[in-house]
Amino acid sequence: MTHRPRTALLAGATGLVGGHILQALLADPQVAQVTVLARRPPTVSHPKLLVQVVAFDQLPTLPRVDEAYLALGTTIKVAGSQAAFRAVDFAANLAVAQAAVAMGAQRIGVVSAVGADAHSGVFYNRVKGELEDALQALPLQALLIAQPSLLLGDRSALPQPPRLGERLAMPLARLLAPVLPGAYRPVQAQAVGHALVRSLPGAQGVQVLNSAELAHLGHLRHLGR
Repeated sequence: MTHRPRTALLAGATGLVGGHILQALLADPQVAQVTVLARRPPTVSHPKLLVQVVAFDQLPTLPRVDEAYLALGTTIKVAGSQAAFRAVDFAANLAVAQAAVAMGAQRIGVVSAVGADAHSGVFYNRVKGELEDALQALPLQALLIAQPSLLLGDRSALPQPPRLGERLAMPLARLLAPVLPGAYRPVQAQAVGHALVRSLPGAQGVQVLNSAELAHLGHLRHLGR
């Protein structure tokens, strides 16, 4: 792992996982600058934080960066259509990745989902899989793919409408967690964000982290290991 101060790019900082990625990057003494791309600025200020308010279909020239984190995401209900969903979860994330690579990024971490598969009959999983495949085609030293199952965390402070399905599923998921395979266990959004920031600087090639692995790595970072 390099000990040279790093520069990072983050898209999706106002989301559940993205907010934790931002906190982890700002707290990392090895990160010199964090550039956040957002449709609206996050309610965070920090000496090493640079915010660029952008339209993701018309990205400006970005600063030089070493690594990028992709945490843009929505739901079909919020987006309004499958096409609008794909414009965020696929097109916007890919556009940021391509722009980051053009400005020197060698490593990318992306928040995907369990079941992501470009050939899936489930639209949500198919879009996630298509994004993973498109990112693997980029000239990178490392691509770190987080595939969490149900995300746990407080969404009340986020600028998002409540997700009723997730709220109903959480108690059942917690109850069944001990008997679920590791990849399908619910995981704290904080652990996902911290696991990505912990793991990406030293990653090589394409690596996929499931819920159990994300929970473990996120816990280690929380303990400072």
